[in-house]
Amino acid sequence: MNGAPRVAIVTAAGRGIGAAVAQRLAGDGWQVAVMSPSGAAEKLAATLPDALGVTGSVTEPADLERLVGATLERFGRIDALVNNAGHPPKAPLLDLSDAQWHAAFDMVMLSAIRALRLVLPAMRAQGAGAVVNLSSYAALEPEADFPATTLRAALGAWTKLAADELAPAGIRVNAVLPGFVDSLPEKESRRARIPMGRYARAEEIAAAVAYLLSDQASYVTGQSLRVDGGLTRHV
Repeated sequence: MNGAPRVAIVTAAGRGIGAAVAQRLAGDGWQVAVMSPSGAAEKLAATLPDALGVTGSVTEPADLERLVGATLERFGRIDALVNNAGHPPKAPLLDLSDAQWHAAFDMVMLSAIRALRLVLPAMRAQGAGAVVNLSSYAALEPEADFPATTLRAALGAWTKLAADELAPAGIRVNAVLPGFVDSLPEKESRRARIPMGRYARAEEIAAAVAYLLSDQASYVTGQSLRVDGGLTRHV
C-alpha cells in the first residue's frame, strides 16, 4: 500500500457503536466511509479527517450500492467492512408478525450479506480485506426481551462460513458480540447480571472491532468475540 491509509466502510454509524467504531478507526489513521438513515453519519463524517458520509439504510440495496460506489470513487479501495445495524423489531416472541420477522431478517442478515457481496470485488482485487459483523451476546444465549436477536445466531453461522470461503483470498471475517452498552438506557436488573458490574462503553466495543481489523489479528478469522463484561455463561 506504500503507506497509503487503509479504507473502512462502517454502516449504521450515526450514533452508538457504529459512530464509536468510525471515530476509533479514524483516530487510528483509517479513511472511513459511514452511512446512517438519519443524516447523522454525514454530520459525523464532517468531524473526521478525510471521511465520507452517506445517508441511507442498510435494508435498502440501492443505498448499500451507493455507499460502496461512492467509497471506491472517493478513496479507490476498500480494506475493511464493518456491518453494523440497528435494533430489529421487538415484541413478545409469538406476537412478532411475519412482516416484523422479515424486517428483522433484512436488517440483521441480508444487510451483511449484501454489503459483503458489494465489497468483495475490490477486496479480491487487492488480495486482502477484513470484515467484522456486529452481533450480540444473545446470539449465544437467546433472551426473551430481544426475540428477533435469534437471527444473530444465524449471522454467527454465516460469519464462519464466509470466513472459510474467503480465507484463501486473504479476506478475514469475524463477529463482535457486545453485551449491554451505554448507548442504551441502563436497567439495574440487567446491570446486576454483569460480573464486571457495569455496561460497556461504546468505545470498548470499538476497540475490539479495531483489533479484528488490524494486522495484529492477521491470523484471526471465523471467530465470534464476546465483549460483554462476562455477561454470557456460554463457554
